[in-house]
Amino acid sequence: MVSENYTLMLMDATNRYNLSAFSTDAGPTMSHEDETEMIVSTIVAIFFGFIGITGLLGNALVVLVVLSNPQMRSTTNLLIINLAIADLLFVVFCIPFTATDYVLASWPFGELWCKSVQYLIVVTAHASIYTLVLMSLDRFLAVVHPIASMVIRTERNTVLAITILWVLIITTGLPVSFAHGINTCGFLEKDSPSWAAFHIAFFLSSYVVPLILISVLYMWMLSRLWRSSVGGGSAESKKGKKRVTRVAVIVVAAFASLWFPIQVILVLKSVDVFKPDTHFKISLQIVSHVLAYTSSCINPLLYAFLSENFRKAFRKIVYCGPGSRRQGSQRHMPLPTKTTRTGSCPDIL
Repeated sequence: MVSENYTLMLMDATNRYNLSAFSTDAGPTMSHEDETEMIVSTIVAIFFGFIGITGLLGNALVVLVVLSNPQMRSTTNLLIINLAIADLLFVVFCIPFTATDYVLASWPFGELWCKSVQYLIVVTAHASIYTLVLMSLDRFLAVVHPIASMVIRTERNTVLAITILWVLIITTGLPVSFAHGINTCGFLEKDSPSWAAFHIAFFLSSYVVPLILISVLYMWMLSRLWRSSVGGGSAESKKGKKRVTRVAVIVVAAFASLWFPIQVILVLKSVDVFKPDTHFKISLQIVSHVLAYTSSCINPLLYAFLSENFRKAFRKIVYCGPGSRRQGSQRHMPLPTKTTRTGSCPDIL
């Protein structure tokens, strides 16, 4: 079953919801178990459908906005494109198949696709979070070492960092495909000690470690911003730095808060502390599941609502006409915080 995978192993392989305890009527009418199953399937389909459509359109829009505006190509925006692509792939390969698992009793797509989906979910989830790590490093260098980092924060180096990131994630995630199988597309040795180690390793690699790295970089950066605000520097420069930092911090905070509930549930389930055997626990599990998937569509919304550059670039695409390129060029003046060789390129952030 897709939902019981390296990232979101939520259901038991032998009993999807453990709802048999609620069934008190064995007659021909719909049992409590069947009714709950139907409600769960309907609610999940609605929420997952909304998240999938929003994530697909939102992340595609981010890629379109940047690629359609050559003057917006910068180190930060390259990372934002990579984040959008990772989230797009996560939406495509995770959400529909997990939703299918909620609706159907068994995995209908065969063992090869089971292994492929499990692997792709792990790859895209890690790609998304470690792109956030690269984004925090990029912002850290821009704020703390604005002059010295000009040699490092180039488009070429950014593309190289993104390439290395994908290669590492793709290769280190290969064992995941060998640890899953069907009928239920779940972990092959659920009762073995490796089951708990499996979840704990994922919790550390996809949540704890990157979150620590991001937090340290941002705290260091914010400390420098506060110290610089006491001394010299133009008001516009300080405003630009704080604006960029605000959006980046909100993006990371959204990821941390949305993924925390499901990460805790995964670890607790792996050590048999949490079992979805009551209505409350089932509801808690589903809500945590939905929150985790919401992270794949929250970033475009943050850019659209909080970024002046994004709104301007989006309007340029929508209202394209005679003179729009010239007017757009006038609107997209460089931010005072831009310190790379592509200094004339405003960031989405």
